[in-house]
Amino acid sequence: MTFIIFDLEATCWEFRPPQMVQEIIEIGALKLDEYGEEQDRFNSFVKPVIHPQLSPFCQKLTTITQVDINRAATFPKVCERFMDWIGVHNDEDYLLCSWGGFDKRMLIQDCKLHRMDYDWVEPHINLKEQYHEIKRLHRTRSLRHAIEVEGLSFEGTYHRGISDAENLAKLFVCYLDVWRY
Repeated sequence: MTFIIFDLEATCWEFRPPQMVQEIIEIGALKLDEYGEEQDRFNSFVKPVIHPQLSPFCQKLTTITQVDINRAATFPKVCERFMDWIGVHNDEDYLLCSWGGFDKRMLIQDCKLHRMDYDWVEPHINLKEQYHEIKRLHRTRSLRHAIEVEGLSFEGTYHRGISDAENLAKLFVCYLDVWRY
């Protein structure tokens, strides 16, 4: 089993107008083997097509610039590279792991937007939900909080796909034999 620990960043607005559709702007992921050892990593910006101009709020929150996005490929190309990296087309045995359900929903939404198959997203577990069950917490906490509770240090830039994936991978390894899938 290969574990794909991933995090997405998406277009965002400070006061999100109801007609604004979010799109993925970064995919960050680590590939771990069954022992929790890192095998590889994937990181790519994604150029949004519905709202190609990032809001100042989004740029400040994620530190992703308009130049980063302008230079990026659109979702279909990045998604195909991501799927190839995972091994989806080679019938690899993998499990997508994210902090919450947002990342899975965004992958499915962007696949639908670009008329791509999304059944490859189904092997997925929500680590945030399971972590809160494991720790018997009454309310959900942020990834940063969970990292600190475990005595780990958050490294990198918060709200960046690759940094959040790296930190989530550290937490994932702490409970490697506990996660349900």
